[in-house]
Amino acid sequence: MASTTAAKECRLNLRATKEQRTLIERGATAHGQKVNNFVVSSACEKAEQILGEQRNFVMPPAQWDAFVAALDRPTVRHERLARLMSEPSLLER
Repeated sequence: MASTTAAKECRLNLRATKEQRTLIERGATAHGQKVNNFVVSSACEKAEQILGEQRNFVMPPAQWDAFVAALDRPTVRHERLARLMSEPSLLER
């Protein structure tokens, strides 16, 4: 992502509800940023995440075979992990 000190050459015009604007302003304040910088940096982070998930990766045939073999291996049940995952999360309590 480009540095926040780089010259701003382009303009983005956005429309939002009052509730969305209030939420964004609160987030920017909590993060110690101006609203504009907060919106741009948040949008860039999300774009990088989405684009990163779409990237292809290439590896040598031997590594690819090992990768596929690992995917094809049967799963191993870990009782402690299964018990943990069956408990309600902190947010559900």
